[in-house]
Amino acid sequence: MAIPDYAKLADALTAEIAAGRLKPGDRLPPQRAFAYERHIAVSTASRVYGELLRRGLVVGEVGRGTFVAGRRETVPAMAEPNDGRIDLEFNFPILPEQPALIAKSLAGLTRPEALAIALRFAPSWGRREDRELSARFLARGGWRPSPDGLLFAGNGRQAIAAAIGAVVPIGARLGVEAITYPLVKGIAARLGVTLVPLPLDEAGIRPDGIARAHRQASLSALYIQPVLHNPLGVSLTPGRREELARLAGKLDLMIIDDAVYGFLSDEPPLAALAPECCIVVDSLSKRIAPGLGLGFISAPVALRERLMMSLRSGGWTVSGYAFEAGLRLMADGTAGVIATRKREEAKERQHTAATFLAGFTVQADARAYHLWLTLPDHWRSEAFVAAAARRSVGLTPSSAFAVGHGYAPNAVRLALASPSLEQLREALRRLANLLGSRPEDFDVTE
Repeated sequence: MAIPDYAKLADALTAEIAAGRLKPGDRLPPQRAFAYERHIAVSTASRVYGELLRRGLVVGEVGRGTFVAGRRETVPAMAEPNDGRIDLEFNFPILPEQPALIAKSLAGLTRPEALAIALRFAPSWGRREDRELSARFLARGGWRPSPDGLLFAGNGRQAIAAAIGAVVPIGARLGVEAITYPLVKGIAARLGVTLVPLPLDEAGIRPDGIARAHRQASLSALYIQPVLHNPLGVSLTPGRREELARLAGKLDLMIIDDAVYGFLSDEPPLAALAPECCIVVDSLSKRIAPGLGLGFISAPVALRERLMMSLRSGGWTVSGYAFEAGLRLMADGTAGVIATRKREEAKERQHTAATFLAGFTVQADARAYHLWLTLPDHWRSEAFVAAAARRSVGLTPSSAFAVGHGYAPNAVRLALASPSLEQLREALRRLANLLGSRPEDFDVTE
C-alpha cells in the first residue's frame, strides 16, 4: 500500500476546519493516535501536523496537545486590520537610546591592545578585579556577593544549567514552582533531572509543599524565582523568605535563585538570608540586551569547583569578547544607566497595561516587564492565544509555564518589553476587545 501524501491529509484537515467541522479550540488527537486511525507512519503524522502549524491553522501546547486555531485566510469582520504581528511573547527590553550608549562605551574595544585581551580564552573564574567589579554591580538591597564565590557563564540560561548540573545528580529530583520559567523544563530534560512541581499561594512558593515533596522522595535542590516571578509577576513576602531560608537550612537543600529580573527591584536575593544555602544566577541579557551574553553565578565558595566543572563540561563558559564588553559596560556605568532607565520604562508599560486591561483579572507588579492575565470563563488559554494570533498579537499560554500534566491555569502571559509603546497600546486595545468577545465569534463557516 502506497504511503499517503502528507500534504493531501493536511488539505483534508484544512477543509474540515474551513467547513466548521473542526472549530477553533478543538483538540486534535495525539500524533500516534492520528497515525493509527489513518493507517500511516508516525513520521507522516508528524509532517501533517507540521504542515498545519506552518499554515497557521493549529497551535501546540507543551504537555497538552495540538489545538485548532482557525483558518488564517478568513478574518472575522470584527477583527482588527492585520498590519504586522506585535510580539508580546518574548521579553527583551531594548531602549531606543541604548545602542548609542553602548557604542560609546565599547569604542575602545576595537583598539588592537584591547582586542588582544578580548580574543583570549575567558576562564569561568575571571580575574580578581573582574569578580570584584561584578560583585559591586550585582549588589542590591544590602546584599553583595562574595567575589570568591563568583563565576561567569555564557548567559543566564547557561548559568541556570550549570547550577542545576552542579547540585542535582542525573536521575535526581529538583523542586520547582508549579508555574515556572519554561526553559527550565528543557534544561532538566537534557540533564536527566526530574522536576517536581511545588504549590504556590499569594505569598509565593509554599514551604509545606516543599517539606511534603521532600518527605515523599528527597529533593536535591530547589529552583525558584523569589523576585518578580516569571510569569506570575509576584515576589516572595518577607515572612515567606524567612520561612524558606529556615527550611533550606533544616532540610540541607540548596536553592537556585534566578535573579534575572532582580535589577528591576531593590529586594535582595535569598542569599542575603541564607548565604550557605543559595546559588544566585543572573545575567546582562535583560539589563542590557540578549546579544550580550554574560551570565553570573554567585555561590558558596565550597561549591566553586563543582560549578567550574559543570560550566566546562557543559560548554557554558563565556566568550572572551562578550566578557570584555560586559566588563566595560559595568565599569564605566553604562550598564547601570541602562538598567535604571529600564526600571522607569517598565513602570510606564505596566501603567499602560493597567489602563487598557482595567476590569479584567490581572496579576502584576508595577516594576515588572510582564503580567499574568486570567481569562474570563468563556475563554480557554490556547483558544485565546489562537484568536490573538489571528489579530496579529503573539501571547504565551499558561501551559508553556506549567510543570507536569493537568496543571495549567486559564491564563496567558503578556510580555510588555519588546514592542514600541505605540505598538503595545495597539496590542492591548486588540486584546481588550478580544476579551469582551466570545470564542464562537471566531467560528469558521462556509
